Amino acid sequence: MNRRLALKQLAAVAGLSAIGLPVRAQSAGTFAPVNPPQPTDDPSRIEVLEFFHYGCPHCRAFDPLVSAWVAKQQPDVAFVRVPAIWGNPKLRGLAQFYYAMEAIDVADKLHPKVFEAYQDQHVPLETEAGAADWVGSMGVDRKKFLDAYKSFGVSGQVRRADQLARNYRIRGVPTLAIDGRFETSGSMAGSHEASLEVADELIARVRASRAKR
Repeated sequence: MNRRLALKQLAAVAGLSAIGLPVRAQSAGTFAPVNPPQPTDDPSRIEVLEFFHYGCPHCRAFDPLVSAWVAKQQPDVAFVRVPAIWGNPKLRGLAQFYYAMEAIDVADKLHPKVFEAYQDQHVPLETEAGAADWVGSMGVDRKKFLDAYKSFGVSGQVRRADQLARNYRIRGVPTLAIDGRFETSGSMAGSHEASLEVADELIARVRASRAKR
């Protein structure tokens, strides 16, 4: 999704109509190199980052596809979700919400439900109260969640997510970054399904290059 469209759709989630804008121009082909290449957390594994945010309908459509894809990956692939922020307060709040869920090990369970809550039910998950009330309604310990939400660790993850998107020059979501070296997306590959096929090819390329070392 185009960055400007993403920000407008946050307003749409709050009750305004989304305004369609052109998707950003992508490099020719189904993927593009990351320039300069970025370091990964664990060089022994092939890191796949998914840049996303909960106000994005494209991310919502992509989520079941990428979740099924992740389940089929070999152990040498490390998949990491990275909330896009772009300096926007609402996106920052959603990122804080995501990392708080992750900190108390409920992100994988609740992640698919968040899109519906935010986009259809207009739950204000970008706010502390809205996020805490919603996870409480999902059976999560509200105090435990709030302790994580306000923690130094979660704040650090939010800052790091923002910096990662800047380093990768992410302007649209969902976008996949492969091993700090390549990126692909539905708009580049032609569809969400095709972007996952491209990701498979890029992972195979990285795996083969490592085998030659």
